[in-house]
Amino acid sequence: MHTIEVANLQIEVVRKDIKNIHLGVYPPHGRIRLATPLDVQDETLRLFVLSKLTWIKNQQRKFSQQERQSPRDYIERESHYFQGKRYLLRVTEEHKAPRVALQSKTYLDLYIRPDSSLEQRHTVLNEWYRAELKKLIPALIAKWCPVLGVPAPDWQVKQMKTKWGSCNIEVRRIWINLELAKKPVACLEYVVVHELIHLLERHHNDRFLGYLNQFLPNWKQLKAELNRLPVSHVDWGY
Repeated sequence: MHTIEVANLQIEVVRKDIKNIHLGVYPPHGRIRLATPLDVQDETLRLFVLSKLTWIKNQQRKFSQQERQSPRDYIERESHYFQGKRYLLRVTEEHKAPRVALQSKTYLDLYIRPDSSLEQRHTVLNEWYRAELKKLIPALIAKWCPVLGVPAPDWQVKQMKTKWGSCNIEVRRIWINLELAKKPVACLEYVVVHELIHLLERHHNDRFLGYLNQFLPNWKQLKAELNRLPVSHVDWGY
């Protein structure tokens, strides 16, 4: 990987064995990345970026305006999100196995051993998020695979820094970002459909967008909602 400069913008360039140039702008600060075929010269890439300057600046502006949470301390009455709703954390110390419970429309209850560290509190809550997210995904895959005409793939949940989801076409596996547990279920569904469509079309080209428009006509609204909601202080994007 190396960097080129275009109109005072630093562009990361990664050459791969691919057919087309792919441009990405990533949160939180609008990092720009080009994936390009091996034989494309830097001057051609500069011209390509110049043709996309308006789009790049629009994306960077959106990221700069996006609300972000500060790092969480897992203390009393701290805000946490689950399925798109904001809850206040209640922390109860007890000499029992740690757990999380959602018992009202206002509070998310974290039961933790006395003197538990911040990292331990983070782990307990994250594992609860993981379990809750895993409850939702099988039904979405079972719903959409017949609609799209693709066999059900293997799937996993993991924390990702630059994507809401990803698809390994060769082994037919999709990955779902753990952070989606904090977003509305409709946004999770959009990401699942997005990744399943990659089993029909690898690239984000006109054919891919055609599938999205056909099977999930409101995908643009869902994407906007996904990117509008508060996100963590680390680098999430889609």
